[in-house]
Amino acid sequence: MSASDLVLAFTGASGSPYGIRLLEVLLSARRTVHLSISPAAAEVLAYELDRHVHLDRFTLADLLGETASVAMPGQVQYHYYRDFRAGIASGSFLTAGMVICPCSTGTIGAIANGTSQNLIHRAADVHLKERRKLILVPRETPLHLIQLRNLVACAEAGAIVLPAMPAFYTRPKSLQDAVDFVVGRICDQLGIDHRLLHRWGSAEPPAD
Repeated sequence: MSASDLVLAFTGASGSPYGIRLLEVLLSARRTVHLSISPAAAEVLAYELDRHVHLDRFTLADLLGETASVAMPGQVQYHYYRDFRAGIASGSFLTAGMVICPCSTGTIGAIANGTSQNLIHRAADVHLKERRKLILVPRETPLHLIQLRNLVACAEAGAIVLPAMPAFYTRPKSLQDAVDFVVGRICDQLGIDHRLLHRWGSAEPPAD
């Protein structure tokens, strides 16, 4: 445990490439990551990326494929989503913040109402009560009134709501560029140095 450790959770919204890329960047930045994955997130990973993760016998290679080799031993600490004995379920376990990416609207609802139905909800609740950074990355459209109110409740409690909204002033040339923009904005909130995006006001990106 270290005050520089980060918690990362994947839940069942579309957008698993964002979570995968964020994990890769955090590993390259040599940050220790406490990882939890919901059952719905595992289904989305299989559907969107053909990554077949077994929650009860997790391996980093199943999640990241060849890029798993960038992780140092012990750098990723996996926590089963039902394991309330995990350190991240307690406020006494120090971290530098938590990101839920992608974040389903169901997860947002659970956080907004403090229900803590699984370890991911509980860890988010802990980050709010300890006044630590909690970043929620929803990818849903359109949003109905209950979802909007839940997002407001999370923001009022101290969470950062960072929707997965790529920009176009960066002139993205690939889907990876669009993913990197969102991941870069998450890293900005975490204080992680990166070169994932073109910043407004800097030199114009090269023309095609």
